Amino acid sequence: MALVSPHGSEKVLTSVMLTGKELEDEKKRAESLPKLQVSDREAGDLLMMGMGAFSPLTGFMGRDDYEGCLDEMKLRKSDPGVLWPLPVTFAVDKLTFKEGEVALCHGDSLLAVMTVEEVYEPNKERECECSFMGQGSYNRDEFWMVARDEHPGVREVLGSGKYYVGGPVRTLYEGTFAEDYENAYRPEDARRLFEERGWSTVAAFQTRNPMHRSQEYICKLAQEFLDGLFIHAVVGATHPGEVPAEIRMQCYTTLIENYFDADRTLLGVYPMFMRYAGPREALLHAIIRQNFGCSHLLVGRDHAGIGDFYGLFEAQAIFDTLWEGALELQPLKVDWAFWSIKNNGMASLKTCPTDDPDDRILVSGTKLRKMLAQGKAEEVPSEFSRIEVLTILQDYYLKDNY
Repeated sequence: MALVSPHGSEKVLTSVMLTGKELEDEKKRAESLPKLQVSDREAGDLLMMGMGAFSPLTGFMGRDDYEGCLDEMKLRKSDPGVLWPLPVTFAVDKLTFKEGEVALCHGDSLLAVMTVEEVYEPNKERECECSFMGQGSYNRDEFWMVARDEHPGVREVLGSGKYYVGGPVRTLYEGTFAEDYENAYRPEDARRLFEERGWSTVAAFQTRNPMHRSQEYICKLAQEFLDGLFIHAVVGATHPGEVPAEIRMQCYTTLIENYFDADRTLLGVYPMFMRYAGPREALLHAIIRQNFGCSHLLVGRDHAGIGDFYGLFEAQAIFDTLWEGALELQPLKVDWAFWSIKNNGMASLKTCPTDDPDDRILVSGTKLRKMLAQGKAEEVPSEFSRIEVLTILQDYYLKDNY
């Protein structure tokens, strides 16, 4: 069997990264263009478009695609009718440029050249409600009571420029992403590796946190039925309180080396900036993994969520609302997993013989961080996390990072 096709009507990867002489010529030409700064999120999106991970997108959205994505989760202009759940936009505060071409920079780094086709003023409150308002809010008034201060995606949108600029891009630089991570596979790289290993069915596991026993358990469930597992960690700009990517990579690598079948497990990273958009971001994660060649995406409890903005399994339910043919990739919907004392093993809400919360060995994130910062890794229950992972995290928290 062949791998799933890339997303979009043409079923091809739409990488916009220039190479060779074309790249060098464009860099020289960009020196004379008006220069605009991009945010961390926009820089991550440029990298994703550059490698083809956002196929079929080849640029920042104009108004038609932007509104189609909000109204019906479909592109309207660039690839009409194709599923796309979240805006991919470039914001500016002032119109200091004319239509034509501009150079996009992130700090001192020249990332891309953009052909400006459209400038428009978005309705940002509506964008936030469509993108981030889930079952955790009974109505929009309740959502806005907390969203402005407590939702990082909302803060990002509301704090961005007044105008959105739409048009195709040509990317010129991947930053240090490929240099910093040996697992920095592009979609074409991952597809080649899957094929070399003889995999046609591949489960992707999206992660932005260290993996503990529950995540290990659901990943191994997928390996029972599919050819391979792709642990795909986001290493874009982090939010306050998150474990840095380099520490998480040590945790993932150690876990795989000690507790996974290395021949059936591949670790990769990607540079996207998390939106924390819950259900809609779960669909975006599915599109990305389909572009990487994965046939399935593990979708668990509160996938891509934050706080109490979404229902615990709302990100699973959204897949049931899609139309036929919206995705080739299929979700693997997994329940809340934990160590059951009665079972003396891992279980979930679907398989545990008791619904007694005291039967579950759980450690809150706050309690775990406090124990590790006090050098008490060995006191964390082994049923909750592997000691090899805890030791790495303890070393991090002990270095005045807590």
